[in-house]
Amino acid sequence: MPKPVPTRTSRPLPAADGHLVRRFSYGLTPGLAAQVRRRGGARGWFEWQLQPEQIGDPRGDALFGWWSGLARGPQELWRRQVEEVEGGWEVMSDYQRWVLMRRIVSQRQLHEVVAELWENHLNVPVHADGVFTHRVDYGLTVRRHALGRFEDLLRAAVIHPAMLIFLDGAVSTARHPNENLGRELLELHTVGRGEFDEDDVKAAARILTGYTVDLWHTWAASYQPRRHWRGPVQVMGFTDPNAEADGRAVVHRFLGYLARHPATARRVARRLAVKFVRDDPSAELVDHLAEVYLASETEIRPVLRALVDSSEFRASAGLKVRDPGEDLVASYRVLRARVQAPPEGPAGDRYAATQMLWSVGDLGVAPFEWPRPDGQPIDNESWSSPSRLIGSLDLHLSLSGRWWPTAGITYRTPEQWLPRRALRFSALVEHLSRQLLGRPSTDTLLRACCQAVGVSPDTRITADHAVMRWQFPNLLTTFLDSPAHLTR
Repeated sequence: MPKPVPTRTSRPLPAADGHLVRRFSYGLTPGLAAQVRRRGGARGWFEWQLQPEQIGDPRGDALFGWWSGLARGPQELWRRQVEEVEGGWEVMSDYQRWVLMRRIVSQRQLHEVVAELWENHLNVPVHADGVFTHRVDYGLTVRRHALGRFEDLLRAAVIHPAMLIFLDGAVSTARHPNENLGRELLELHTVGRGEFDEDDVKAAARILTGYTVDLWHTWAASYQPRRHWRGPVQVMGFTDPNAEADGRAVVHRFLGYLARHPATARRVARRLAVKFVRDDPSAELVDHLAEVYLASETEIRPVLRALVDSSEFRASAGLKVRDPGEDLVASYRVLRARVQAPPEGPAGDRYAATQMLWSVGDLGVAPFEWPRPDGQPIDNESWSSPSRLIGSLDLHLSLSGRWWPTAGITYRTPEQWLPRRALRFSALVEHLSRQLLGRPSTDTLLRACCQAVGVSPDTRITADHAVMRWQFPNLLTTFLDSPAHLTR
């Protein structure tokens, strides 16, 4: 029988530190808490995380090699699909698995959270027709700009081949401008509804002509001046003679105008506030963040600093519900399950790295699978349905019991959760609360745990007790089913 691991009960972070770290990570673990302490507290950790390029992440970086399709170019991906070697949907599923695994193991937790936010804001669904040829590179592009200037992020995303394919910019021409990309650029990506009219949409569509992708053949992306619409254009307050055959310069100016528009500033500020503060942030907070955004030349880092400095952020602990992806990732993280690389081919279907995608889909939505251009919701109501909760309860119990998945994963044994050979049940609950939730236990949690396994707080627990031998899944899942775990 494995011996109990002789670890000291984790000392929780101060409440304010724990709140900040939970908002900007995918789950507070004892290892992450120790990292925060080494950085002098949550604010020092936060500043360190704002510079992800300075953070070594060998485990996270190695994950890209787990799925060979992620490194293939557009033409090869298309050839493999045509020859029925590997479908584009399979590559996209592997991209989703890579994203989930990065969130579980990466040392660059803040970067992962913010990159997800922007990849949803500038949504290109992974299973939209043809986008698999360029979708991995699109995700990497968003990731590169996630903590830089929104202006640079917008320019890189809007003219990316994946976005052009999804919103029909790839087939838009001077003779027949397609309005889809221009409309979503204004309505969703920048200024928002009420700031533009149909003439603005038409003019935006004309400005964006010239970019194309060789659909259903080589999938090569290019700019062709002969496809660009020439002539004076006006979109809201932006005007340009647009006289050059090569319209890339006017696109650059136009996207810069949109990124710096006050309505875009408010839209970006509100999105950050809804994600990291609460569903109904005050107008004062949104306006303040928008001012910082404009004064900082659309830099994201200063806005995030202003956000965590606000009293509204400090008062918002526990007010955000974890969405399906956050729930699954946080559960894997706090249970400290170790996931191995899946082999190529059907044998890999049994592995946890493969099956976790099916698990998160059962909770409501898998990463970047939201089919509409508006991206996956980030509000509480969207992820608070009874069916979502039932799905989470089932996931938590399966993981707590080590029942599924079983291949390519190593779970901690019940004995490894014991801090010493014998202790009162109340002390075990206190220990597990600090390990799994990053906070002390409460009377309510202790009562729930007693009911879950049918013992009293004074019961003496050893490795041979029924709680450890038969009922431990019921005990573990009580923590994961608690509001403390289901919120961040």
